[in-house]
Amino acid sequence: MHNHLKEKLTLLPDQPGCYLMKDRNGTVIYIGKAKVLKNRVRSYFTGSHDGKTLRLVNEIIDFEYIVTSSNIEALILEINLIKKYDPKYNVMLKDDKSYPFIKVTAEKHPRLIITRNVKKDKGKYFGPYPNVQAANETKKLLDRIYPLRKCSTLPDKVCLYYHIGQCMAPCVYPVSDDTNKEIIQNIIKFLNGGYNEVKKELSEKMLKASEELDFERAKEYRDQISYIETTMEKQKMTMTDFIDRDVFGYSYDKGWMCVQVFFIRQGKLIERDVSLFPIFNEPEEDFLTFLGQFYSKSNHFKPKEILLPTSIDLEIVEELLEVNVLQPTRGKKKQLIDLAIKNAAIALKEKFSLIDRDEERTIKAVENLGVKASIPTPHRIEAFDNSNIQGTDPVSAMVVFIDGKPEKKEYRKYKIKSVKGPDDYETMREVIRRRYSRVLKENLALPDLIIVDGGIGHMNAAQDVLENELGLDVPLAGLVKDEKHRTSNLLIGEIPQVVELERNSQEFYLLQRIQDEVHRFAITFHRQLRGKTSFQSVLDDIPGVGEKRKKALLKHFGSIKKLKEATIEEIQQANIPKQTAEKIYEKLQQ
Repeated sequence: MHNHLKEKLTLLPDQPGCYLMKDRNGTVIYIGKAKVLKNRVRSYFTGSHDGKTLRLVNEIIDFEYIVTSSNIEALILEINLIKKYDPKYNVMLKDDKSYPFIKVTAEKHPRLIITRNVKKDKGKYFGPYPNVQAANETKKLLDRIYPLRKCSTLPDKVCLYYHIGQCMAPCVYPVSDDTNKEIIQNIIKFLNGGYNEVKKELSEKMLKASEELDFERAKEYRDQISYIETTMEKQKMTMTDFIDRDVFGYSYDKGWMCVQVFFIRQGKLIERDVSLFPIFNEPEEDFLTFLGQFYSKSNHFKPKEILLPTSIDLEIVEELLEVNVLQPTRGKKKQLIDLAIKNAAIALKEKFSLIDRDEERTIKAVENLGVKASIPTPHRIEAFDNSNIQGTDPVSAMVVFIDGKPEKKEYRKYKIKSVKGPDDYETMREVIRRRYSRVLKENLALPDLIIVDGGIGHMNAAQDVLENELGLDVPLAGLVKDEKHRTSNLLIGEIPQVVELERNSQEFYLLQRIQDEVHRFAITFHRQLRGKTSFQSVLDDIPGVGEKRKKALLKHFGSIKKLKEATIEEIQQANIPKQTAEKIYEKLQQ
C-alpha cells in the first residue's frame, strides 16, 4: 500500500458518506457508500479478499470521500455519483430504454397508439409492457375489435382501414361523442381484465354468423378470439385487484448477486427482468444501490406498489422511491417474492460457469499477460496495424480492448497524409504521433499497453515518437507473425525481448484475437478507400465528369463492374446529362 493511502486512512471520519476509488490515471473505478466511512474504506486494505475484490484493490491508487448527514443521503448521493462517473466496478445497468404504453389520445376523435413517453395530456395510458411484442399484439387486437381512427391527421377521403372495418372514417362520416366514449370505455374495460366478456360476445357472433352461413365473417370472429387467447390469456393471472406492482427477489453467492424483478400489470405477470453483477459490500446494501439505479438510471416505470424481501430496510426504500413498499410474510404476495428469489438462485447457479469461462478468456487473460510481460495489468490495450499495396492508399487502424473485450465505439481509422511510397515505419510514426498528440491535447484515457502489428522496426518507430516527441512512458509491445501469417511472438521492452507464452494459454489467444481484429479493421478500411480511388481514377479523363459526378456515380452504382454493365439510359439515372453519359459509356467499353 502506498504511504499516502495509509495516511489518508487514518484521517477517515466516523460518519456516513460516499467514497470514490481511483486508479493511477485518476479515473474513478468504484463508488460506494458507508454508515461509517472509516470502517468501510479501511476494510478494503485489510484481511483477505476474493479474486474480483482483489483486482479492485490492486488498482486503487487514491480515494476521496464525501460526508453525509444520514444513510439515506449517502444512498441517494451514491446513485447520483454512479450515474455521473459510470465506474467500471459498479453495477452497470446499461439498458436505458423505457417500456412502451398503450395510449388512448384525448382528441375529439381519439386514436389508439403505442408510446414510450407518458405526458400530462389527458390521454389514458395502459402499461408499461416490458414485452414490446405483447404491446404491439394487444394494440393490433384492439384495432380489429374497436374501430377508432388511425390517421394522425384527418384526410379528405376514406382509407383502407374504413374498408376493412377498423375505422369509422370521422374524416368523411359524422361520429358522435357518445360513440367514441363507448368505444373508449370498452377498451379500458378490456385492458383492465374484462376481455373474457369480449371473448364471450365474439363467440356468440361467430356462432350466429355460422348459422347464417356467413363463414367468412365467422372466421374473422374466430381469429379475433384466437388473438385474445394468445395475447391476453397466456399471461399468468396472479392478482385480482388489478394493481400495478413490481416484485423483487435476490440471491447471492461467491461475491455475485442476481436480482429478479416480476412486472405485474393489471393483475397479470407479464414479464421479468434479470440482472447479474458482482458485489463488494453487504448484499443488502448493494441491493439498495441496485434498486435506486433500477428506477433512475434505467428509466423504469414506478408502479403503485413494490414487494421486497424482509431483509431490506423498508424505511430507506420508502424514502428513496416514494412509493408504497410492502414486505409480506404470508399469502400470495409472499409466494411471489419467494418465487422471484428461487428464480434468482437458479439463474445465479447457471451463470457461474459462464462467468468463469468469460473471465478466463478476458480479465484473467489480461492479468496473466501483465504478469508474463512484467507490466501492470493492461486493462486498456490499443493496437495498431498498417495496410497498403505498393504504397498506394496507405492507411492505418487502431482497435481498443478493455479488460479483454473489444470496445468498438473507440476504434479509429487513419488516412496516412505525410508518407510517400511504401514506408511502414514512417506510417507507424505518423499514426502514433496523431493518436497520442490528440490523447494529450484532449486529456483522453491513456492505454495500459500499446501493441503494434510488427517487429522491432515498428516498435522502434513508435517508441521514438512516444518518448522523444511526446514524453510518454507507456508499455509498448510488438506482435510478430510466422511464415503462415499466424501470431507467433510478443516482443516487449526498450530492448525488445520475446515474452514466453504457451500457445494454448488464454493470454496467447487474447493476443491472437487482438491481432486478427486490428488486421481485419485495417484491411476493410483499405479496401473501401482503394475501391473509391480506383473507381474515380477510371473517370478522370472524361470531359464533363468532375468530383461531384464521380461521387454521384459511385453512390448510384457502387463499383466499376456495375457501371460498365449499365446502359446510357441507366447512367443518366445518376443525374448525368445524356451527352456526358454517352462519353462515359464509350470510355468504359474501350
